[in-house]
Amino acid sequence: MNNPQENQPAGYVPPKVWVQKNTYGGAFGSSNRPVSGARFERALPIGEHPLQLYSQGTPNGQKVTIMLEELLAAGHAGAEYDAWLIDIFKGDQFGSGFTAVNPNSKIPALVDRSTGTAINVFESGSILVYLAEKFGAFLPTEHRARTETFNWLMWQMGTAPFVGGGLGHFYAYAPIKIEYAIDRYAMEVKRQLHVLDTHLAHHEFLAGDQYTIADMAVWPWQPGSLYGVYNTHEFVGVEEYTHLLRWYRAIAARPAVARGRIVNRTSGAPGEFLPERHHASDLDALLR
Repeated sequence: MNNPQENQPAGYVPPKVWVQKNTYGGAFGSSNRPVSGARFERALPIGEHPLQLYSQGTPNGQKVTIMLEELLAAGHAGAEYDAWLIDIFKGDQFGSGFTAVNPNSKIPALVDRSTGTAINVFESGSILVYLAEKFGAFLPTEHRARTETFNWLMWQMGTAPFVGGGLGHFYAYAPIKIEYAIDRYAMEVKRQLHVLDTHLAHHEFLAGDQYTIADMAVWPWQPGSLYGVYNTHEFVGVEEYTHLLRWYRAIAARPAVARGRIVNRTSGAPGEFLPERHHASDLDALLR
């Protein structure tokens, strides 16, 4: 890498009070603003199923579509869903309909219309818990195993910003390469990989011997995003974490995971992405 003095603005001193610039460059730079709320009027579409998902196939989006496909595979017919694409690269998340469901303007967001009055659910971890409790699946009832599941679910929710907003942003998306930032986040991501690898050396799944929503939450991020959207797997040496890879490959082999990981994706090789999903047959036709 370059010397830090060669890849960042020379002589920069933070002002006493931060003021937004006109542009920040890089992916998503033009969409970032210091205020929340809708930027334009657009109603959300509504399909025929009680569960309406508004999302994109990022690691956070994959958590929920994997969960929904796992529920369907387990025989929960009530988990049928419509998955509508919210293209975050085009700013769809700032439409009035979406911000009414999630005022934080982040995917994924779920609307459950099976309950009389529709229930809005946002934050991927919250959606996983909501669906697990609604259908009584993938969240253990035994106290110790349930606690372990929540331990790892909350671990993932807390660590994801270091992987995505940290290493992923500065390595893949930022308009300039800043050695200090990349090194700082690479160090933390490798620590996280070691945490998982050490734990999985003695456990089949994160919560022990049961496959749970904790596994569904971590899988797309660690090491999924490092192989996928950020392409940092070689940089951080993912292949050295053998116990983590054993777990990762076992989950990847699950048919419901193979289905859920491609929903609401907009790019990839043929058969690896499905921008919207409204019936099981949409995936059947793609994966046969």
